[in-house]
Amino acid sequence: MDALKSEIAAATARMVVEEGLEYGPAKRRALKQMGLPARTPLPGNDEVEQAVREYIDLFCAGTQPAELAALRRLALAWMERMAAFRPYLGGAVWHGTATKLSDIYIQLFCDDSKSAEIALIDHKADYEPRTVRGFHGEAVEALNLSSVSRELGTVIGVHLLVYDLDDLRGALKPDARGRSPRGDIQAVRRLLQETTS
Repeated sequence: MDALKSEIAAATARMVVEEGLEYGPAKRRALKQMGLPARTPLPGNDEVEQAVREYIDLFCAGTQPAELAALRRLALAWMERMAAFRPYLGGAVWHGTATKLSDIYIQLFCDDSKSAEIALIDHKADYEPRTVRGFHGEAVEALNLSSVSRELGTVIGVHLLVYDLDDLRGALKPDARGRSPRGDIQAVRRLLQETTS
């Protein structure tokens, strides 16, 4: 069973890196492509992340670091624009597994969720509001927009997930591997300095 899960993780990783899919849809598509039943036990996200890192090391080592840095710079620009709402970067851009096909996920922690929308309107940003599942499985508002990355020469999806200010306390607990699941503006600046020095 472990060998099968590893095979599913490797197929998932390829789709995540080459097509920019999120883990969930990529796992389901991997099952389908491999001709496995829908009830087949899937690898966990940690296993998929490890497979993504291995895939990047093998096939994208020459391009991925520059793409990741460009995505982090774009994320930082949006975080600075939305600084009043305590922005935290999460997902592949934070964890270092993003490529130019990855979207940027920023969590905002606000007293009033509508104030983040008003700030986007003030920045003349064209966005689309949606309800998505938050990091605890609850429904949260996501303000989705497209932002041009001149460095990458492409349009990147930016998702601003709006949480209550009270949610910030639980949001910073380390994950199962002891890593911070997200980082604030200072943490993203440090990551960028580490990659350029």
